[in-house]
Amino acid sequence: MFTGIIEQIGRVTHAAEQNGNLAVTIAPTQMWADLVLGESIACGGTCLTVTGWDEQSFCVDLSRETLAKTAPHWEAGQEVNLERAMTAQARFGGHIVSGHVDGVGEVLEVREEPGAYTMRVRAPRSLAKYLTPKGSVTVDGVSLTLVDVGGPAGSRPEWPLDEFTLWLVPHTLEVTTLKHWRAGTRVNLEADQVAKYVERLLAVGAASPAEVQQ
Repeated sequence: MFTGIIEQIGRVTHAAEQNGNLAVTIAPTQMWADLVLGESIACGGTCLTVTGWDEQSFCVDLSRETLAKTAPHWEAGQEVNLERAMTAQARFGGHIVSGHVDGVGEVLEVREEPGAYTMRVRAPRSLAKYLTPKGSVTVDGVSLTLVDVGGPAGSRPEWPLDEFTLWLVPHTLEVTTLKHWRAGTRVNLEADQVAKYVERLLAVGAASPAEVQQ
């Protein structure tokens, strides 16, 4: 489990096909000294398993399924946000993040405002029901607060229901890859875990006995 609070930025140094997967090597800004084989690191919001490392970088494998369902962050030279799985002693500064990407969104607009930047994003339509003003969303691994949300019950009902805005302060841009966002950038999105559990609970509770037994 993760919190969406980015520890550092990594750069993809190598990516190549290997045994049907994409083997990727990532060099963090400062390499961790206590990595454990098999531990999880959220890379650009995608939970990946460490398969090896050296003094400068670590390795992960991406399956065909992962590549098909995530933003194209895996070419050599690309930067990705990094967060190791949280410990029981860590502060919970963001929100509950699994590192399981729900869909790929697109940045529509980036606008500078006094003391911040406003970014407007379009999510896949299937995720729109999880977006609510002042709720949480994970974007490329970063825990962020939704500001304006389109559609019914949103703060901007005249917008399409799958569009939302984020306000980013200079510190967030400085310590994450979000400073590279431009119109057209594709980003990994993970909806709030709590909203998805509530949806499932209500759906099962409303199902008929025959549907439950299927």
